[in-house]
Amino acid sequence: MTYCVAMRVDEGLVFLSDTRTNAGVDHVSAARKMAVFEQPGDRVLVLLAAGNLALTQAVMQLLSEPAPEDKTTLYNAPTMAEAARLVGDAVREVHRRDAATLAEFSVDFNCSFILGGQIRGANTRLFMIYSAGNFVESSLVSPYFQIGESKYGKPIIDRVVTPTTPLDEVAKCALVSMDSTLRSNLSVGLPLDLLVYEKDALRVTRFSTIDNDNQYFQMIHRTWGERLRQIFGEIPNPTWADPANVPLRERETVSNVPRLTNNDLRVEPDTSAPPFQTLMQPTESGQGQH
Repeated sequence: MTYCVAMRVDEGLVFLSDTRTNAGVDHVSAARKMAVFEQPGDRVLVLLAAGNLALTQAVMQLLSEPAPEDKTTLYNAPTMAEAARLVGDAVREVHRRDAATLAEFSVDFNCSFILGGQIRGANTRLFMIYSAGNFVESSLVSPYFQIGESKYGKPIIDRVVTPTTPLDEVAKCALVSMDSTLRSNLSVGLPLDLLVYEKDALRVTRFSTIDNDNQYFQMIHRTWGERLRQIFGEIPNPTWADPANVPLRERETVSNVPRLTNNDLRVEPDTSAPPFQTLMQPTESGQGQH
């Protein structure tokens, strides 16, 4: 499985992805799920992928192949929206080629992508592309996208990130979100790819691959767990004797749940059936069974 997250704020963009892939508990490997399309001074586009690894790599390959100069690619698309359409077109092309064959083997066509970046002369933008090739764009209300195992890392992002959040805090929040996912789901694993893009830089200036030896991520893992336990311990327990805090409701004495009685469990003997024979009872031939 996968966990990828991308967030867009006023200062720029943050992208984070894990690298674990697996085909069962005894076949675990790693593969990069982040691709960067960069023309320094002109554009930086980052693509995150989740889903069936063969499908996502097929889409990545289509987008990375050399093309004639007159063909629109991620390296020359005039707008970010046009770049998102190119990703959607690549997804549909792979679907046309492989979906029917996959269906014969009961394999779903499962892939999704996050595309974000900036093209010279325009603002930063962030899109999520679905397996049907259609896409949606982030907004001020929802400035981030997640794909893969998103549920574990979502609460911290919802509580922390706003469009005005400083870029380094967004990166920290992304790592906390990933740590929560790693803690609860074995299908997501290190190493991680983290890319922080500063608005109008038009080049990659901050990129890191994070593994078990990364001291900052280990500090986040340790501190986040300790502080959660500390804050949880500081929250008062329910005060059951105080009706103002915990309104009490009298228990009903009559239960609506039907209950069985001894008479309901009594089974009348079936006199028409032959009696049961024990191991020591004689058989028809007169010999006992031992």
